[in-house]
Amino acid sequence: MLYISTRGDKTERRFCEILLEGLAPDGGLYLPVVYPKVDSTTLARWRGLSYAELAFEILSLYIDDIPAADLKALVHKTYTPAVFGSEAIVPLRALGDSGLQIEALSNGPTLAFKDMAMQLLGNLFEYELARRGEQLNILGATSGDTGSAAEYAMRGKRGVRVFMLSPHGRMSPFQQAQMFSLQDENIHNIAVEGVFDDAQDIVKAVSNDLAFKRQHKIGTVNSINWARLLAQVVYYFAGYFQATKQDSEQVSFAVPSGNFGNVCAGHVARMMGLPIKQLVVATNENDVLDEFFRTGTYRVRGSADTYETSSPSMDISKASNFERFIFDLLGHDAGAAERTRTLFREGSFTLSAAEKARFAEFGFVSGKSTHADRVATIRATWQQHHDMIDPHTADGVKVAAEHVEAGVPMIVLETALPAKFAETIREALGREPSRPAALADIELLPKRFSVMKPDVAAVKSLIEQHCA
Repeated sequence: MLYISTRGDKTERRFCEILLEGLAPDGGLYLPVVYPKVDSTTLARWRGLSYAELAFEILSLYIDDIPAADLKALVHKTYTPAVFGSEAIVPLRALGDSGLQIEALSNGPTLAFKDMAMQLLGNLFEYELARRGEQLNILGATSGDTGSAAEYAMRGKRGVRVFMLSPHGRMSPFQQAQMFSLQDENIHNIAVEGVFDDAQDIVKAVSNDLAFKRQHKIGTVNSINWARLLAQVVYYFAGYFQATKQDSEQVSFAVPSGNFGNVCAGHVARMMGLPIKQLVVATNENDVLDEFFRTGTYRVRGSADTYETSSPSMDISKASNFERFIFDLLGHDAGAAERTRTLFREGSFTLSAAEKARFAEFGFVSGKSTHADRVATIRATWQQHHDMIDPHTADGVKVAAEHVEAGVPMIVLETALPAKFAETIREALGREPSRPAALADIELLPKRFSVMKPDVAAVKSLIEQHCA
């Protein structure tokens, strides 16, 4: 399997090369030359596999430069009940007779869906770096959960340092404590005075400095890294098998969305042939993606126009992974790369009427949720189903309910556990969310982090200091 850039870079690469690279040299994102296809026979063969077995089957379609025995060992090491809390790894639970089911993706070490991919990514990094005898400096940006998931996956890993940028003061106290309380020598937290998009812009700027990137072996764990997105494809298939009995049935997925990585994995699963009818994009007040799917206009907002909300992991106004979908929408070829390159260099853009008309082919619909909506949804879900959900999942449930169709299961992808967002849970329910005993007083632990202006040169200097 070879990979190409969404912006037309001519160098085709194999999986392990892009695993360590992140962005393509031209600033684009990697995608496979073609999506491998699965049919009803394949789905029937995969039905009933354990999560690790299913992950191996799917990943094997995209990874041919890791020996099969090694890849199988890596996925079986990653997806265990001891790490994720159940044999199913991602069990479904129904919300009564509402037509909605929630896929539990948040039972990993940091109580967020990012663990599903990040735990595998940590093992892949360690494996490939040991094979090459190299080191890697991971530079990432987080709006809340990516950072802690990455750091818990990479802490203590041989040959790996992590430099994680986050918006100063804009995560929940629990999210901050998960990251900033880590004392591991290979973990470095940088709180950027700005919003998530400022942190993300720094990551892209450093990655686009090819000389610096190559000299200091810079990689990424954000969903711009294809390996992370690929790992997320697996739980769409796992959810499908739990929600259906026959391999011709359709399902829909509702996905709380900010950076478009989670729902982009669903898009990949659909391109492979998984019978997905709708991919429901649920945004919060930062509704760049909802506006796009309603109007065909992608309107990036600046820091001053990016709202601080009670679903902070979605407080994003530049959806990095969105470029992958646009490339596919435009044809997944050289012409698409040229047009994609032009559009994303402009920043904001409006698609033609013909291009917008193709949305239906890909199954995308969207909706928006506000603070009042998520509080009401958390309260109603608890009162009606005795099921406590976090604010991001509540955004997904609210929008999913607007798109339920008779006879088509609607699966909402859980984003995190309520323990991470106690303030909103208290407002909605008048009680504290439960949390694992090991995390009972995490906010009281000593914290280790640096505060910086949104300055690319300062971040480069910090990386150089720790690599000297």
